[in-house]
Amino acid sequence: MRIGLLTEGGYPYVSGEAGLWCDRLVRGLEQHEFDVYALSRSERQEDDGWVPLPPHVSRVRTASLWEAEDDGIGYGRRARRRFAECYGELATTLCTTTPGEPSGSPEGASALEADRFANALYGLAELARDEGGLPSALRSETAVRALERACRAPGAHRSAREARVPDLLAVAARLERALRPLSLDWYEDDGLGAVDLCHAASGGTAALPGLLARHFSDVPLLVTEYGVRLRTHYLTEPDSPPAIRSLLAAFHGRLAAETYRRAAVITPGNTHARRWQERCGADRAKLRTVHPGMDATPFSEVGEEPGGADPHTLVWVGRVEPAKDLVSLLHAFAEVRRAEPAARLRIVGAPAGPEGPAYLAHCRSLAAQLFPDEADGPHAVGRNPVTFEETGGHELPSRAHAYASGALVVLSSVVEGFPAGLVEAMFCGRATVSTDVGAVVEAIGGTGLVVPPRNPRALAEACVALLRDPERRERLGAAARARALELFTVEQNVAAFHGIYLEILSRTPVRRVVLDDTGEPLPFAAPAEAHVPGRWTDPASRVVARGGPGWATDAPVRATAPVSATEGAR
Repeated sequence: MRIGLLTEGGYPYVSGEAGLWCDRLVRGLEQHEFDVYALSRSERQEDDGWVPLPPHVSRVRTASLWEAEDDGIGYGRRARRRFAECYGELATTLCTTTPGEPSGSPEGASALEADRFANALYGLAELARDEGGLPSALRSETAVRALERACRAPGAHRSAREARVPDLLAVAARLERALRPLSLDWYEDDGLGAVDLCHAASGGTAALPGLLARHFSDVPLLVTEYGVRLRTHYLTEPDSPPAIRSLLAAFHGRLAAETYRRAAVITPGNTHARRWQERCGADRAKLRTVHPGMDATPFSEVGEEPGGADPHTLVWVGRVEPAKDLVSLLHAFAEVRRAEPAARLRIVGAPAGPEGPAYLAHCRSLAAQLFPDEADGPHAVGRNPVTFEETGGHELPSRAHAYASGALVVLSSVVEGFPAGLVEAMFCGRATVSTDVGAVVEAIGGTGLVVPPRNPRALAEACVALLRDPERRERLGAAARARALELFTVEQNVAAFHGIYLEILSRTPVRRVVLDDTGEPLPFAAPAEAHVPGRWTDPASRVVARGGPGWATDAPVRATAPVSATEGAR
């Protein structure tokens, strides 16, 4: 089958989200043909280039979400009226929606508001198709005035009513960027209209081309989310003014609800994401949890030979940033050190994000205060028992060697999606102590200890309990490795999506019917093997068998030659 893979800020670019997962999915499903439709987020991402693509990726089409282009399109009076009506309807649904809660009002009112948002969205898409684009209109004074009228109208929620002109300008600019896919020329019969299935690698803007392909060409849509976009919006907009935050949250909530309503199947990556999707209106009957697929090969050697680790060393591996709460980990290790004076802590990772370097410096300073170098005593090591390191050196050439260096792996995060680092530790056969955030409990099951976040004492007690019980550590580590190999490998992920593709296509009506000269349908004019890459796609190589048993001919036939139902059955 032909899959239209929809991405935003990821595959096929070298840098970005979900790039590695998409690459593994595409390479693992080489029996299918992939068309990639990618939205880029920055000039740097485009300059970094693409990853090497396998031969069954037949097409890549890209569009920019960061570069504002002037389409030079001037609307006539009728088109301006259509735009004002559609944009005004969309703005009204945002101002009357409780932020982040698209389905919280009574059922009838919620369905009505969902239909209003959908009608406005597809009305804008049809206008863009008729007139050649929307960017200039979405940045126009007409758009800002429509948004202002919606915010001042009776029934608008308090945050919307308090919006000032700078807030309205900021919201209009963000909506223009989010709605930019409406103006793309991807939805004709030579684009997404020709694929058998659209697979959006994330929700939000990435799924918008899939919604339009379904609207214009009835192409079924599959949506995969390992991190829900609405949740991401809440985490990345904490300092915005209330009006901006609430209006954008309403938009993302409405778009998520429409995406879930139109999708044939929704695949959250974990139960944590699944709960968010249900909260945004996803039908439980459409949900299929598919855990991320990770490559276990780099960690197989450590996992198969779990011995050799320092029995007194705790290891933390990841990106150094405030959400990882290394401060609580250092305070917890101070208590561990008092109970087990020989204990050591290795913090392995590089700073990430704009706050990363300053946060790393703060953690180094805190470690120096909590653990001044010991000069005397039976457990003196001559240096601080806490070390900050990065992989790639002689002592720790890889993440697998980092996990192998300790007997116990610790995670202290206060915010976490799917804990990939914990799964890597599980591949290595290491017991873990983690905070109860995100999908941690779902990932480790009963193979590790879980404590509340921001609780250094509980974290310390769990670490001490495992440091003092090597048999329990070994037992938990073996169970963790078995669980990871069963649930979180690339092979499991690829097989799950292959089955879902077949399930969706098996219950999708045929969309393209070939007609003969009289206008009658030709039921077998496009045989199934016509979609298989190779010689089957060459019309001159297709053959038909005629006659009874024992008689056949390999005479070539044209792809458009009429074939009767009886002939095709024989």
